[in-house]
Amino acid sequence: MPLDHLSDSTQNYLKIIWSITEHADAPATTSVIAARAGLRLSSVSDAVKRLVAAGLVEHQPYGAIELTQEGQAAALQVIRRHRLIETFLVKTLGYTWDQVHDEAEVLEHAVSDLMVERIDAVLGHPTRDPHGDPIPSVSGEVDKLAGLTLEQACEGQQLVVERISDADPALLRFLAQQGVGPEAKLTVLSRDAAGHLTLSARGEATFALSPQGAAAVFVTTATS
Repeated sequence: MPLDHLSDSTQNYLKIIWSITEHADAPATTSVIAARAGLRLSSVSDAVKRLVAAGLVEHQPYGAIELTQEGQAAALQVIRRHRLIETFLVKTLGYTWDQVHDEAEVLEHAVSDLMVERIDAVLGHPTRDPHGDPIPSVSGEVDKLAGLTLEQACEGQQLVVERISDADPALLRFLAQQGVGPEAKLTVLSRDAAGHLTLSARGEATFALSPQGAAAVFVTTATS
C-alpha cells in the first residue's frame, strides 16, 4: 500500500508498533504504545480498532498488537524514510545527530518516494543511520542487530558500539563530546555499586555513564 494512502497518524502508529519490538522481545500493547506516543490509552485503543479494521494490525482483547504483512510493509517504508532523512540531514546539511529526530518526524510524511530514492542514491545507499540503526532496504529487508547494552557489560570488557538510542538528545550530545558513536571502541574500566560505569573511549579519554545512559548504548564484544 502506498504511504500516501495512509494518514500521518496511521503511519506513526505503524512505525511505533514496529519500533517497540525492533530491539526487544517485549510485545506491543496499547499501554506501551500510549507511553511511547505520549497519548491517552483510550485514544490508542480507538486507533488500534481502526488499524484492525483496515487490515494493518491483528489484536485480540488484552493481547499483543501485531502488524499484518501489509502493516509491516508500510511501517518499514516509514522507518526507511525516517532513517534516510536523518542520515541526509547529518551528512549533507550539517545537522548534529541530536538534532535530526524531530526534523525527520515531520519530513518523513512530506517527501515523495522519488525523493527518498534520490536521497538514498546521493548518500551512496547507506545501511545505517547516524545512530547506528539499520536502514530498511527498498524491498523491506532490514538487518537485525545483535548485541547487549552497556548496562549489561562486565568490568574489563572491550566493546564496539553498534547503535545508540536517539530518545535523549542530551545523552547524544554528551557521547559526541566523548567521541562515542557507532563503531567506537570502548573499554569498561569499572562499575560501582549503583551501576555507574567508568569507560575509556579508544583507549584514551575516560568518562562516567549512568545506568540509564548505559542502557541506551548497544554494543558487541570487540574481536581484536
